[in-house]
Amino acid sequence: MPSFRRSFPLLALLAAPLFAQTKATPLLAKDLMGIAGKEGVMLTVEIPPGVASASHRHNASTFVYVLEGSVIMQVKGGKPMTLGPGETFFETPEDIHSVSKNASDTTPAKILVFFVKDKGAPASVPAN
Repeated sequence: MPSFRRSFPLLALLAAPLFAQTKATPLLAKDLMGIAGKEGVMLTVEIPPGVASASHRHNASTFVYVLEGSVIMQVKGGKPMTLGPGETFFETPEDIHSVSKNASDTTPAKILVFFVKDKGAPASVPAN
């Protein structure tokens, strides 16, 4: 599982400034067969009550599935979406993720995230 070990430290470093109080748990990182230079990365993110991220971009096609609680997600130019368990959200590599926060001040939230990104590239960067 070499690509998983290589990606984990990078994801941990990237998650820290965006969600200072969250817990990101890497689950899987694999090269994508038939798509040269691309990898798939899957992780869970636990978001404490009331916590929000800074505006950022994912240099990846990003799929989000809400496991627990509720979250508010918005890309620049789009409408905010409040999502609960079983609901999904998608971002393109060009989107700016302007709102990403736990919708509750009392209940934690947990999401499953799947990135399709350039191999070895950061999955998230602060928005300019």
